[in-house]
Amino acid sequence: MDNTSLLALSAPLFVLLVVIEMIYYRLHPDENASGYGLRDTAASFAVGAGAAVVDVLYKMIAVAVFVGLYELTPLRVEVTWMTFPLILLAQDFCYYWMHREHHLVRVLWASHVVHHSSRRYNFSTSVRQPWTGLTSQIFYIPLALAGVPPWAILLCGAINMLTQFWLHTDRIGRLPRYIERVINTPSSHRVHHASQGGYLDRNFGGILMIWDQMFGTWAEETERPAYGLTKNIDTYNPLRIVSHEYAAIGRDLARATRWQDRARHLLGRPGWQPEQAALLPGPHGKPSQQPTTGLRSTCCPDFTAGTRCTCRPSGADISR
Repeated sequence: MDNTSLLALSAPLFVLLVVIEMIYYRLHPDENASGYGLRDTAASFAVGAGAAVVDVLYKMIAVAVFVGLYELTPLRVEVTWMTFPLILLAQDFCYYWMHREHHLVRVLWASHVVHHSSRRYNFSTSVRQPWTGLTSQIFYIPLALAGVPPWAILLCGAINMLTQFWLHTDRIGRLPRYIERVINTPSSHRVHHASQGGYLDRNFGGILMIWDQMFGTWAEETERPAYGLTKNIDTYNPLRIVSHEYAAIGRDLARATRWQDRARHLLGRPGWQPEQAALLPGPHGKPSQQPTTGLRSTCCPDFTAGTRCTCRPSGADISR
């Protein structure tokens, strides 16, 4: 059974759990929880339905590439009850780096931002997936080159996705710390979906949190998250939700006057602007020049994954 089939068979269960959670919110309201909104939920399902359709094409392309590489490599990994957990572990390791890079590289973020675009956090948020998911498959090429059968790569991907559905809820509190530090939990994933500066670019793991522990990107939930983007798009239009960051990239590329700026708009961190680069310290420790737009402040210009940022961007052009 491949990735697409497993997720399709799980769809009715997803819908049922969304309905149950909606009823639970109605019977037990919590003013501090993000809850449900009819238009937001409808937008999530519309985006998810579109993603399911285009995902069939992307999986066909990914399978063709994986099969080609699998036939070229002399390595072979036999899938048994003993080796499958190790393959899943390796897939989760690749998932961590895929997820991390989709937050740190803008052209990749343009795809993944779809999943973070809702200002609510509930089961329906989990189905708000991008329509350009082919970029994620690139990160699983090492598994094919290592001799992992393509069907096993896709199956592990489906398992990884399925285990993340239950993470998208405010209704499950923090679990014991020894659990939070090892596996992905609703609390850890709430941090990942938060827009506060100290929570940005944290908790990238899919099934396990050990990768975040190892590479310095783990953070625990210490304050109530504010969901969404640092600059929210305020739309329920599925087409705008899946394309708004690509459109923003297009506008930035059109305005750019230097090729290095165009490259940074594509491959740099989300939210980067030439005006921000101008604010970075020059050779004498002073900004090289004054900003030329209405950007009021630069949020952690030297922030990298593994460090802590405590501010929030306030510039009109930042779209994280």
